Amino acid sequence: MPIFRNGEGSAPNWCELEDFELIKLEPDTPKKFERRKEKEVFLVCQGRINLVSGNSDCNFMPGGWINLHDREDGPVEMRALYTDALVFRALGRWSSVTSAGLFDVWTTSPPDFDSPYDYKKTTRFDNHYHDFDEYWIVFEGEATVATEGKLYDVGPGDCVATGMGWHHDVVSVKDDQKMWAVYFESGREGQGRTGHLWEPKHGKAEPKLDRV
Repeated sequence: MPIFRNGEGSAPNWCELEDFELIKLEPDTPKKFERRKEKEVFLVCQGRINLVSGNSDCNFMPGGWINLHDREDGPVEMRALYTDALVFRALGRWSSVTSAGLFDVWTTSPPDFDSPYDYKKTTRFDNHYHDFDEYWIVFEGEATVATEGKLYDVGPGDCVATGMGWHHDVVSVKDDQKMWAVYFESGREGQGRTGHLWEPKHGKAEPKLDRV
């Protein structure tokens, strides 16, 4: 099943994202985190933060992120600036990160370009595939998503893991609210293309059948 929550060993074996957590921070109350993996990413979901690790001492706004490569840099210390903040922490074994950031989805008319799907759809999010594995981590709102040809209901704390070449989509959002999520993309494979790929434009998807 491609949906998992945080906790060591909960991710499918093929996932390079092995674990994650959503960290709540309060202003002027620093929190220190010991490094658990050689590869870790910290990305701000809400609010603003200051992050200190090794030689890094940076402030980040929503969508800002840092990729830490060396476990010997020691612990990470974070504090919220001005208001409460929420931070996504990724832990794993990826060789590289293609991209990471935030996206939101809401109820509206479906896209008018040719993107194949066979379900009732009420968002403008496009059904697409990638030349890399992608993970969506929901932190606000609830939605129905499609991946590997199946539909799943997800909410805060859920991670949707989609292997390279599998189509995925946000089908609908519950109660006409917004869904907010992190997207995290591991290293490029196949033809090494970035961004959303659609069969009418980019050719037939070739999913990794063992990544389910």
